[in-house]
Amino acid sequence: MNILHIDCSPRPGSHSRDLSAAIVKMLLEATPGASICRRDLGTAPLPHASPDYATALSTPATLAAPPKGSLDLSEVLIQEIEAADVVVIGTPMNNLTVPSVFKAWIDQVLRAGRTFMSTPAGKVGMLQDRPVFIGIASGGVFSGERANQPDFLTPYLSVVLGSMGLKTLHFLAVQATAFLDPDQATRARNEALAAIDFTVMG
Repeated sequence: MNILHIDCSPRPGSHSRDLSAAIVKMLLEATPGASICRRDLGTAPLPHASPDYATALSTPATLAAPPKGSLDLSEVLIQEIEAADVVVIGTPMNNLTVPSVFKAWIDQVLRAGRTFMSTPAGKVGMLQDRPVFIGIASGGVFSGERANQPDFLTPYLSVVLGSMGLKTLHFLAVQATAFLDPDQATRARNEALAAIDFTVMG
């Protein structure tokens, strides 16, 4: 099994990093010998879309004959997804949604004619579905009875990843991290991990 492990927090030892690492550890315990492709967007951010990349994606004609090299980074990132049997993402909720480093990755992998087709009914994914585990850390509370802020992260990722064909999504959240002591954070992480269903791995 191949695991694509993506982290988005710039902070070492962050709650989202701890959560994604724990998910990967559980996957490795369930499937010894699995390989890991690491993409750390928090410590090695991707560049925002270059002028050549934006030009290539601007029309069907420019996409059919893109500037030389303009799609190279996009292709590398898409191939990392294609090579993975499972994707693990650790991300903080920044200002109610995904951090900008994660958005930069999305802008490279959500690509017309490569990961989705445009149809009159909307985007149709071109990638084969596979399990995606998304570990979220939020300083506030965005779900449940104590929710006190909106959640634009999980619906956004559901649509974006689904548009590429990735529909087997599993969201695991550690919330109110701004108010948790280390013991409480550990308990919250363990509760989130308990929701993982490995039957989705086939």
